[in-house]
Amino acid sequence: MIKNCLFAVALLSLALAGGCAKGGNGAGNGITVTVSDGNLAALYVTQSVQFTAAVTGTTNTAVTWSLSGTACTGTPNPCGTIDPTGLYKAPATAPNPAAVTFTATSQADSTAIGSLGVKVVQVKVVVTPTPVTVGAGLVQQFTAVAVPDSAPQTFTWTCTPTSSCGSLVQDSTTSGLAVYTAPSSTGSVVVSATSKVAQIPVSAGVGTAKVTVAASRLPSGTYAFRFSGYDASNHAVAAAGSLTLAANDTITAGVEDVLSASGPQQFAIISGSYSPSSGNNNSNNLGTLTLNLGGGATNKYTAVLTSSGIIRMIESDSTGRTGSGVMQKSSANTIFNNGAQTFVFGFTGVDLPGNRVGYVGMLPMNGGAITGGLLDSNDNGNTSNVCGAPPCAVTGNYSADPVIPGLWHMTLTSGTTLNFDFFVSAGQTTNATAPNPLTLYAISTDPIDAIHPALSGSMVYQFPMTYNNAAFCSAATSQCTSVSNLTGASANVSLTFATTDGTSNGTGGAGGFTGNFDQNNDGTILSVSSFSYTYVATSGANGRYTFQMLGNPNASPVVAPLPFILYASGANRGFLLDQSSPSVMTGTMDPQPSKSSYAPTELPGTFAAATISDSDPTLAPVVQNLLLTSPGGSAFNVTGAQNPNNQPLTGMYTMTVTGTGSITLTAPPPPSVATNAIYAIGFDVANSVITDFMMIGTTSGTPSSIIFAQE
Repeated sequence: MIKNCLFAVALLSLALAGGCAKGGNGAGNGITVTVSDGNLAALYVTQSVQFTAAVTGTTNTAVTWSLSGTACTGTPNPCGTIDPTGLYKAPATAPNPAAVTFTATSQADSTAIGSLGVKVVQVKVVVTPTPVTVGAGLVQQFTAVAVPDSAPQTFTWTCTPTSSCGSLVQDSTTSGLAVYTAPSSTGSVVVSATSKVAQIPVSAGVGTAKVTVAASRLPSGTYAFRFSGYDASNHAVAAAGSLTLAANDTITAGVEDVLSASGPQQFAIISGSYSPSSGNNNSNNLGTLTLNLGGGATNKYTAVLTSSGIIRMIESDSTGRTGSGVMQKSSANTIFNNGAQTFVFGFTGVDLPGNRVGYVGMLPMNGGAITGGLLDSNDNGNTSNVCGAPPCAVTGNYSADPVIPGLWHMTLTSGTTLNFDFFVSAGQTTNATAPNPLTLYAISTDPIDAIHPALSGSMVYQFPMTYNNAAFCSAATSQCTSVSNLTGASANVSLTFATTDGTSNGTGGAGGFTGNFDQNNDGTILSVSSFSYTYVATSGANGRYTFQMLGNPNASPVVAPLPFILYASGANRGFLLDQSSPSVMTGTMDPQPSKSSYAPTELPGTFAAATISDSDPTLAPVVQNLLLTSPGGSAFNVTGAQNPNNQPLTGMYTMTVTGTGSITLTAPPPPSVATNAIYAIGFDVANSVITDFMMIGTTSGTPSSIIFAQE
């Protein structure tokens, strides 16, 4: 049996104690004894395992079995029992410490022994999603997984209190899946999955999900949204705005700024609604968002909802417009306009001829004034068209609209004067490593001309910290790994990659990082398994970095990396801009939670997934409901549906210890089998589950956008 440190690390990540147990095989007078348990991945409580001992060097192959370990004293033995044939019965409670040594002593010579050190682990059950809000009368799927994966994936599902639960139906083929239908009344319930492995205490093998049954899945209040895509003539179009949602899921008011080839326009949102998808089972995660604009226009979006209330959407009306967007409940304006605050931003768009444009930068904002800002741009490969040599100095001002709630106006001056509207989205300003920094959605309001491109994007609160090279791998943040996504023009370069700083240098010299990436260039796939490049903080500019990225050191001849600018909003987080190429690659960097290793058993759950950005109008945006399950036996399955057209999804997934993996879909065609690279970017420590991941298609000949998935 091979017991390795890798598995022990995986157990540590699941809050199970341990290190690497070491076994050995002994010999005496030429007699050798070798112990095996069949190379099991783990031993779990109440499991029966047949150990064997191979004896060589004598015709007497009989052995005497014994157990030892720090916890293996007392009656009955806390480590379990092993009979004369080597049949081991694990206890109902894992010993503490968990390490147990199994020893076989030759009956021909007591000095000839063989031993094997293993751990007996408690079976832990994880139920997802949790916590979750379920709309009254709507349907929510729950998944359960037992850890370690070698444990039986068999469960009994319950809901309490039974008097107000609604219904909970266990899937007939997959024990780890149950479908919950909320009652018509509101309240709070707990959905539980109990492992059928007998344990002491019984609660050790129970996973729970906290459920709030609400009249509406979306709480009433003000929401901000942004959208980008293409119109019926394949011209770039963008929108941003805010709306007020009433308790009955009706939209009572709002405003939408639209930026198209004809220039900026502003529309009043006079009415609208959000409605769950119809059918035999109303979905808690999928619905339709309808916005009725002043002037008679109507925009409809197919939307998927995450358990945290984020709405990701694609346009699904008859206007011919395609694209994707996001909507979130707004934070209070007092959180945004609360003294001196610095925001970093990432904007994309097009210039007057229709070439791709990208802007990134930093804006110190205080009491309506913007001073000491910085800006980098790339207009079809030209990085000096705003002010000359970058970075450009930026000043400006901002103010709330006197009439329309939630609308703010901003002017930026950097050689050229640019005007924007922005809307306060979700987030907070209290934690440099939090996954939800305060975010504003911005859109330009200038008529498009030779010096005023059409731009839209996000502004994210920059947490105060020292932004030197060491910020990317420091003891203060315990954060060393990032996942980035980039999208560009010129054959739609879309890619996702992971980076890890290995130097932790201070302010002097360059930092170094290693990583890998997957790239889909209009169907041409490039997967680079390893690279090693450098980055450096810009002196005197808190949060601006130059990164060397992409390239291919394994090619012949070697493909050199491209320079990128990063404006960091926190540890390993920020906006990226390609500094030189006409592809104008833009995107974000997000921290991958630091943990010793990832495991596929941490991924089962229900995910809302959607395209996040397209640089090519030929790529159709999608939204997906993904259901990831683990029936045991190292099988990890994917089912779900993709919209538009409600196409069924089936397949399987993998996840490696580094937080990267794949999803292979056997439906829908074409192609008959589609592969996708995935990168974990969110982890719930309390429940030991992966909550967010990026995905990009890696099937040769099939162009792909980047998809973001969240529980």
